[in-house]
Amino acid sequence: MPSARSAALQSGACRHCIGQRTSRFCCRACLSIASRPRKRRPLFPPMAPAWSTPLTWDLPESITLLPVVWQDWLRVGRDRTKATLIGFFQMFGEAPTKALRFIASDMWRPYLDVVREKAGQALHVLDRYHVVAKLNQALDQIRAQEARELTKKGFPVLKHTRWCFLKRKENRTVNQRRKLREVLRYPLRTVRAFLLKESFHAFWNYKSPTWAGWFLDQWCKRVMRSRLAPMKRFARTLRKHRELLLNWFRARGEIALGAVEGMNTNAKHAIRKARGFRQYEVLQTALYHELGRLPEPPIVHRFC
Repeated sequence: MPSARSAALQSGACRHCIGQRTSRFCCRACLSIASRPRKRRPLFPPMAPAWSTPLTWDLPESITLLPVVWQDWLRVGRDRTKATLIGFFQMFGEAPTKALRFIASDMWRPYLDVVREKAGQALHVLDRYHVVAKLNQALDQIRAQEARELTKKGFPVLKHTRWCFLKRKENRTVNQRRKLREVLRYPLRTVRAFLLKESFHAFWNYKSPTWAGWFLDQWCKRVMRSRLAPMKRFARTLRKHRELLLNWFRARGEIALGAVEGMNTNAKHAIRKARGFRQYEVLQTALYHELGRLPEPPIVHRFC
């Protein structure tokens, strides 16, 4: 059972009460904060897409998954190549492909080309998760490089600050919030990149594609003047895929990618339960049964 001190740390009690080496609180306000129930964030969105498209991602042993959520069907490809996605569309059929309304994928160029060729009538949406992941990767590159430079100079202010910058505000611990406040006082490149990253979150709050495009153009212009090479590369990527990014707002309310990300988690869980697979065919069969909901023959005995 967690102590009162650990409960206060998790719930955000004041540093004066936490600093006391005792299990009691010195004020009633901190006691009420520690005893207050914490709200849980939902794991998945409350809705699922009526039509979903082939969404590909990487798994161990170069496995590519191509789910179609509206049928609870799954195709497993051996490699993450252009030929794998072409083979999926050939198997899927011409008529069902023409009936697709939305396509969600990452920003890998072969996937964009195949989708444009095979299902150009569908609205192609870039997954928000991959966009944010690339932004965090650019920020982390700046932080790691600057941390090494400051450590050589005997000023390790960025040591143990990776998750202070990468986590969302509501997910940071008390110590991470305190460390972040200390680091933000210094004129560092990491601080400038972090402020740019935090300002980009406002992009997803727009409802109109027109105003979202205006914000994206202004943000990219600001980044290109920041003299931060990884952030400038990310801004060029956003400019290159501008229309695909704005499709996320055109498809809002029609498609939710939480179910697909949940399927990705279940696939990794199946591999983790088996402690890995030696052969590709065995992995393919396991994923079909885990995610494809294939019918199983009746058995005489079932273990509890």
